[in-house]
Amino acid sequence: MKNEFVRFGLEKYALLTVVFEILGAIGLLVGHFLEITLLLNISAIGLTLMMFLGILVRIRVKDGLFVILPAFFFFVLNAYIVWFSLLRL
Repeated sequence: MKNEFVRFGLEKYALLTVVFEILGAIGLLVGHFLEITLLLNISAIGLTLMMFLGILVRIRVKDGLFVILPAFFFFVLNAYIVWFSLLRL
């Protein structure tokens, strides 16, 4: 994973990205199981934004579609969580 950030030219953001991903995952779990909709929404919005930026970076470095698919899948999954959790408000 570290080599990927070097390849993207974003090595100084690697640790920050990992921290945000972990916080987002914890926020999704806690928000879901404790039914804290605001925490769930903030976490899902943050992860959706991160996956969108990940897709843009992969496109910028001209990665193939097969390599972009995991980021796209998690982008769609988190967008789905945001959409339906906002409908529950």
